[in-house]
Amino acid sequence: MSGKKRSHEGGKSGNQQQKKKYKVASGFIDPGTSGIYATCSRRHEKQAIQELGLLFEEKMTELYSKELKELNETEIDEDDEGIEKKKEELSIEDQIKQELADIQSKDSKVNKDGSIIKRKDPLNFIDLNCECVVFCKTRKPIVPEEFVSKIIKDLADPSSLEKRTRYVLKLTPITYSCNATMDQFILLLKRILTPHFHEGENATKKLKFAVDVTRRNFNTIERMDLITTVVKEVIQDGKYEHEVDLKNYDKLVLIECFKNNIGASVVDGSYTTKYRKFNVQQIYEQKFKDKDDKK
Repeated sequence: MSGKKRSHEGGKSGNQQQKKKYKVASGFIDPGTSGIYATCSRRHEKQAIQELGLLFEEKMTELYSKELKELNETEIDEDDEGIEKKKEELSIEDQIKQELADIQSKDSKVNKDGSIIKRKDPLNFIDLNCECVVFCKTRKPIVPEEFVSKIIKDLADPSSLEKRTRYVLKLTPITYSCNATMDQFILLLKRILTPHFHEGENATKKLKFAVDVTRRNFNTIERMDLITTVVKEVIQDGKYEHEVDLKNYDKLVLIECFKNNIGASVVDGSYTTKYRKFNVQQIYEQKFKDKDDKK
């Protein structure tokens, strides 16, 4: 019995989570931000961030290794150009100090004042000061809906009985976000919805869709106004034959509202039918239950 429990808790991964600490920035979610909301057990927001940090870094390296390498090389080249220009303005003594600093720091460059030029991390956690919710801001090359879908698919794999998280509950990808005004929301929808409903073969298909709205500390726009606006933007006065279906949808438009920010993304119907609305704990429970039933 004890062996089974250890495999469900994740084995070595649990020890790794205690060793590495992930920093959390404080502040609001800016318009234009991409990222991932995660709900978690009450009073365990910090532990959830540590779990997600390890999981996200692993999957990021697995999915975007080539893109990350190219992006890093580009940033290094840009930093080198900027540093060379600065060196031209330095005295000979300061140039020597700068050269020594460059040699000592292989992974980062140094400004004129001696401070380190930090690389833009593709993953940054933001403290929302909201109970049971954490947010991870993502940058290129990460595509939030693609990234989260891959993570959920891997966690649901019945061949893997390792439980990677303990406190994380549900993951919600945010492709982009905007300020909480109706005008900005409409512009956001045009950007989010077009690839899924208005381009390629999807533009001529009759897709069934639904809208799921979550509001936290948010009262700027009413829920039904948000839903109605999404439906109008999908159908566009009958230009497209897509129709609302709250149960058997092909696409689900996710709207996440938090304070002065609205985020949106589009996921496939498997979000509900197969992947438990991206609820990690429910996926684990179902997977272990299925395994026990086969015995």
